Amino acid sequence: MKATTTPSTSTPVAHNALPPPSATSTARSSRIAPHSHIKGLGLTAEGIAAPDGAGFIGQTNAREACGVVVDLIKSRKFSGRALLLVGAPGTGKTALALAVSHELGVKVPFCPMVGSEVYSTEVKKTEVLAEAFRRAIGLRIKETKEVYEGEVTELTPTESENPLSGYGKTVSHVIVGLKTVKGTKQLRLDPTIYEAILKEKIVVGDVIYVEANTGAVKRVGRSDAYASSYDLESETYVPLPKGDVHKRKELVQDVTLGDLDAANARPQGGQDIMSVMGSLMKSGRTEVTDKLRREVNKVVKGYVDQGVAEVVPGVVFIDEVHMLDIECFTYLNALLESSMAPTVILATNRGNALVRGTTDVVSPHGVPVDLLDRCLIVKTDGYNREQIAKVVQLRANVEGLRLGSGVLDRIAEEGERGSMRYALQLLAPASILAGLGGRSQIEVEDIGEMNELFLDAKTSASNIGADGGFDGGRMS
Repeated sequence: MKATTTPSTSTPVAHNALPPPSATSTARSSRIAPHSHIKGLGLTAEGIAAPDGAGFIGQTNAREACGVVVDLIKSRKFSGRALLLVGAPGTGKTALALAVSHELGVKVPFCPMVGSEVYSTEVKKTEVLAEAFRRAIGLRIKETKEVYEGEVTELTPTESENPLSGYGKTVSHVIVGLKTVKGTKQLRLDPTIYEAILKEKIVVGDVIYVEANTGAVKRVGRSDAYASSYDLESETYVPLPKGDVHKRKELVQDVTLGDLDAANARPQGGQDIMSVMGSLMKSGRTEVTDKLRREVNKVVKGYVDQGVAEVVPGVVFIDEVHMLDIECFTYLNALLESSMAPTVILATNRGNALVRGTTDVVSPHGVPVDLLDRCLIVKTDGYNREQIAKVVQLRANVEGLRLGSGVLDRIAEEGERGSMRYALQLLAPASILAGLGGRSQIEVEDIGEMNELFLDAKTSASNIGADGGFDGGRMS
């Protein structure tokens, strides 16, 4: 294998040599996730999938099917049902699930997990599934509260002698001035509210609101009147509130049933040293009982009946679902039949496979037939050379890499011969090799040298001898 060299005026550079420092080497860099280019399903208003849209290449049938499911979820007609994505590895099953989450928006809970996550030494397998389902059910609480809202114009704590000792002083009250478009008001607040103000790091010029009943303080942002000044950190600027300082305001808070379960299951110990040490020694996860969940559901139902809260069914995405065992599949059927069940998206790359936890039950995709009957099944297709080339070019643009003449065709050829994942994995090391050679773009010889340094899965499998051992002298 020949080492890549710079032009004739320079010396060869070893593979393990560090690249020369550059002006941009000190710039902040962030890891680019494998699916960071996926922004949605890329559908038209009529639900038709564009050949290239929202970061997706190909998979038009699967994307259109997922678009129908998104419409069902938004209209709340898919709760308690399941969508099963099947296809070979590297055909975009996880990307489709993430695209569904993008289409639903940030207000709809999306809880992803892998099938092997259920095998924990802390809690039962069925408990892990139940927690995931509860985290995927949102609760939007709307409450009208009496608040004092405005821009802080004055923040003056008043001190007095400490009545418990003759030394030092204590805050007796705090004077807070608030201003809105309609007028100003000066408030005399309790010292405990001043502690909350300090905790929120509120200063003059911030827009805040104080709940009249509880005394809770919330910082909304910085007044836009200060937008022209220079701050050390970036700020969120908000306009000056309208109306009076003292008003009634509707506050919206989004939580999940999993949050409510965890808050009620966690015991509140004392403040003595033994209680603190005991809480440190306890396990990090607390198993929630069915009785507690029923109590939480009862309270939530009361809120919904009063019109205070609204249930928002979300999505549970279980990747590699064939890793679940027969006990988990049976419990999954029961969860799907419950009255408060989210939408379930499953993904697997198995064909006919043994159901885990059994010795003689072979089922399509490694999923029991009774659960398959509950699923809408969507198949993902493989990629041809043209589609692989488009995906590689898209990833190169996302990662900021430049490709030389003929490189795209060569990588697409490697992806068709091996896999698209292997083709995408060649980009980053090839760019490093090009940088060591003093080039600003990836050339065809860099890809060729990558094939000498690394093997794809099919080539590595062909090196295995007939006896199952590794035949180091055999290459293909």
